Parts: sequence; C-alpha cells; structure tokens
Amino acid sequence: MENNEFKAGVLFTAAAYILWGFLPIYWKLVQNVPAGEILAHRIVWSFVFMALLLSLLKKWRPFIRECRQIIRDKQRLIGITLASIVISINWLVFIWAVNSDHVVQASLGYYINPLISIILGMVVLKEKLTKWQLISFLLAAAGVVNLTISFGVFPWVSILLALSFGLYGLLKKTVAISAMFGLAIETLIVTPIALIYLLSRQTDGGAAPEIFTSTTGLLILSGVATAVPLLLFASGAQRIPLSMVGFLQYFAPTLMLFIGVFLYGETFTHAHLVSFTCIWAALAIYTVSRTKWFHHLESRFSRSY
Repeated sequence: MENNEFKAGVLFTAAAYILWGFLPIYWKLVQNVPAGEILAHRIVWSFVFMALLLSLLKKWRPFIRECRQIIRDKQRLIGITLASIVISINWLVFIWAVNSDHVVQASLGYYINPLISIILGMVVLKEKLTKWQLISFLLAAAGVVNLTISFGVFPWVSILLALSFGLYGLLKKTVAISAMFGLAIETLIVTPIALIYLLSRQTDGGAAPEIFTSTTGLLILSGVATAVPLLLFASGAQRIPLSMVGFLQYFAPTLMLFIGVFLYGETFTHAHLVSFTCIWAALAIYTVSRTKWFHHLESRFSRSY
C-alpha cells in the first residue's frame, strides 16, 4: 500500500512539474494579447475554476469557514494577501518573459529558486546555513555574476522570478492552508483588481479579445492550466519525501530551457553554458547533500578523521 502511495506521489508531482515546464508553449499561443491582460484573465478564470471545483466537491462550507478564520486572524490575512500579490507578480513576469523571447532566462530563474529559498529561510526564519548550502549558493551566485559580466546586463527576469516564487513559498508557510483553499482565496483577493483592469481596457478601446475566438478559449482555459498542476503537486508532494520533491522540481526549468533553445530558437551562448553549469553543479550539491545517504557518508568520513 505504501509503495502504491509513493508511486502515485511521484507520478502526480512529476506530472505537475512537467505541465509547468510546458507552460511557455501555452502562453506563446496567446502572445498577441498584452501580458497584463493575460494575467488578469488567468486570475479571474483560475478563481472561476476553483469556485466550480469547490461546488463539485461540495467544499463550499469548509471553504467559507476557512475564509472567516483567516479574516479573524490578522497575521494570516496579511500573509495570504501578500502571497496573492507576490504570485501575481511572478505570473506577470513569467508571461512577459515567455512572450518577449526570454524563456531561457525564465528557466534560469526556476533553477535559482531553491537556492533563493535557502537564503530567505536563513534571513527571515533564522535557519542555519550548512556548509554545502553555502557552497551551492556561492556557485549559483558565480553563475549569475558571469552572465552579468558577459552581457553587461543583470539577469533581472531570472532573479525576480526566483525571488517572487521564493517569497511566495515563505508566505505560504506562515499561512498554513491547503492548496485548494489557498489558490481559491488568493485568486479571490486579486480578482476584483483583475476585473477592473479588464473593464478599463475595454472602455479605453484596448486590445481585449473578441468573443468566441480561439484566443478567448485559451484565456478561459488558463484557469485550468493554472489550477491543475498546483492541485497535482499538492496531492503528490504529501505522499513522497521532500528530497524526492526537490529532485523532481528540476523537470520544469529543464523543459523550459529545451523549449526556449530548440523550439523557439533563443540564443544559448558559451556564457550561458558556463553559468548554467555553475547552477547545475550548485543544485546537484544541494540536492545530494539533503539525502540520508550523503549524511551517513559524511558522518562516517568525519569519524575516520
């Protein structure tokens, strides 16, 4: 039974990261729509999808109870409000990056993300930084510095994506809420702003898509494209060890990198190779250092000397 649970966990979690990895292709299909409008549609239709899902699963009453508890708890309310803002920024930057031919930079951001989370944990939660985590961070920093020197431009897209997603994870820790209720509340908070933005675009004669077009359909389905991977991840991650989740999370940026280079023909120079090699090495050290096998080997080595 436990073996089946583990297999299901790996399958669900891997499926979530693979879907996230293919998201650039989805956003490219609606690149004729401005990034701000895509984001607004994504927020609104994500909330609509979650509302329908809550109704289908008959979870409206517990959802309302959760909302009331959050409203009464000022700290949780601030936390989830900030989380909704931060993830909206992350979505906006990612959509803009994809549709501005920066998929490689976006993939770099999600490779850096686990290392940013280490630093946030150290600074905010006062977690201790291990020797191997420090080495990982320094290697990743060397990769970023190399790109900055090589191109004379700081890779702000990568850093902003990594930082915003890292902050989102940190804020979610303070709120402690299920993925389903969390996404529903987060999108509920920003849906009024998204609706006002969409209405203002129409009033100003903006490029809002016409009714009954393929673009409209894709924008509506963006709610499904947003919610399904998150729900798969939530279902899978609770069935498997955190170290396995850490390993599987590299599926998404790897797919993004391949899509950017081989499907959309983005430039991948020698400088990119050096920087990505630094970051891949950093992630390998970080991932291996978290395994029981590594801790056992390290303790045996320490006793020998």
